[in-house]
Amino acid sequence: MKKLKLYAILFLTMFKIGLFTFGGGYAMITLLENEFVTRKKWLEESEFMDIVAIAESTPGPVAVNSATYVGYRTAGVIGSVICTLAVCMPSFIIIYLISLFFNAFIQLEYVAYAFEGIQACVIFLILAAGIKMIVRIKKSVFNIVVFIATFTAMITLSVLAIDFSSIYYVLLSAATGFIVYSAAYAKKRLKERKDCGICAGECTDGAKRALSDDSVLAADAAKKAHPSPEETVETVDGENDALSGDEGGEK
Repeated sequence: MKKLKLYAILFLTMFKIGLFTFGGGYAMITLLENEFVTRKKWLEESEFMDIVAIAESTPGPVAVNSATYVGYRTAGVIGSVICTLAVCMPSFIIIYLISLFFNAFIQLEYVAYAFEGIQACVIFLILAAGIKMIVRIKKSVFNIVVFIATFTAMITLSVLAIDFSSIYYVLLSAATGFIVYSAAYAKKRLKERKDCGICAGECTDGAKRALSDDSVLAADAAKKAHPSPEETVETVDGENDALSGDEGGEK
């Protein structure tokens, strides 16, 4: 019963978001955050930011990708299917009905007035989502540099009327992040190997964490846990000599 209730809540929530969201996926981000982070508290803010980044980086509409991930995170595979269908159903139903009498519908004066108001509202929803993401993103040097570079490039290319797909911005940012953080990881590993100097960086994770504190006692403990090949040979030779002596005594 609990699962059925959870599925029903997910379906109704996503159906409501899909029904009252105008302007595409970016306008839906604010509603998703309000429902799952602020009200229901099913997700943390940091996790929701990761969801938006993943949904934007993967193929498909950001709204559908976000809904799929939220459903999976909340109720597994069935939840992802329910959320995806629920968020798409309102648009499908409305567009299908409009297509039946589209020409007559678009010529209605009151409909045109309604769309004028919706356009103004959509701008605010997208802007609000962008501002929230800027405020909550981690203020690291890398993030600031990438943000400024991307913003400057977009403005410059738009003013110069140069066609540059947004996909390239995502791919270039991903490649930059991969290179920078891979270099930082490699540097950290080299430092651990240098600080260790005992087993060429082949310590266990516990030993590595201890060595990162630059503790002499921790280094000694790690050395005992991972003796060098020379020490191992000496220990084995010593044990063999002792055994030989014991055997001679018995004889």
